[in-house]
Amino acid sequence: MWRSEWTCALHGEVAPVQPLVPPSAPVLHAVAHRSSVPVWLPWPLPAGYVVTGILHAGDDRAGARATAVACTGPAPLGGAGEIVVVAEAPATGLGARLAGLPGPDPGDGIGTRPPELKIAVGGHPTALWLVPGTPQDRAVYVGEALGSWLWLLLWPPDGDLLLDDSTGLMDLREVTVELDLPFGALSPRLRG
Repeated sequence: MWRSEWTCALHGEVAPVQPLVPPSAPVLHAVAHRSSVPVWLPWPLPAGYVVTGILHAGDDRAGARATAVACTGPAPLGGAGEIVVVAEAPATGLGARLAGLPGPDPGDGIGTRPPELKIAVGGHPTALWLVPGTPQDRAVYVGEALGSWLWLLLWPPDGDLLLDDSTGLMDLREVTVELDLPFGALSPRLRG
C-alpha cells in the first residue's frame, strides 16, 4: 500500500523534510496553517535580526510534524549570530539533525537536572536544558512546550546572551494580524 512516510533502515518511518525555499510571509503563513506542531518565532526579534529560513518535515496529508525557523543578525560579542527554533513531535528527528546529533532525540538526562535556561514561550516561562554531545560551534537547548519538543540552537555558542527577559517565542499558528517581518538571505544552517 502506498504511504507518504519515508523509511530509514535505522529509524523506521520518518516524516519527509520538505525542500528548503527562501523565507517570505506567504511561506511562513502556509507552513503555520498546515502544521500540527508550533511554528516558533523569537519575539520580539533581537535588534538587527531578520528571518532567514523556515524548514518543515511532514506531508500534505498530515501536515508538518516538525518546523524550524531561522533568524540571523549580529552576535552578542561580534560577528554574525543565528537562532534556529525547532518544534517537533517526539521521535521526528529534525531538531537532532540540525543540532548535529546522531539519533532522533536529545538523548538521556534532559529534565533530570536543573534547567540551564528559561525563556517565555507563549507567555509562559519554559525550562530548557543544554544538550551534551553537540558540535562546539553551537549551543543547543531543549525542552517541551505545547506537547512538542522545543529546540533552541544558537550560533555562536554564546548566543544565549541575546535572550533577555523581553525576548520570548511566539507560535505563528496563533497570529491573527499580519506581522511586518524583515526577511534575509536563506540560512545555510537549515541544510543540516
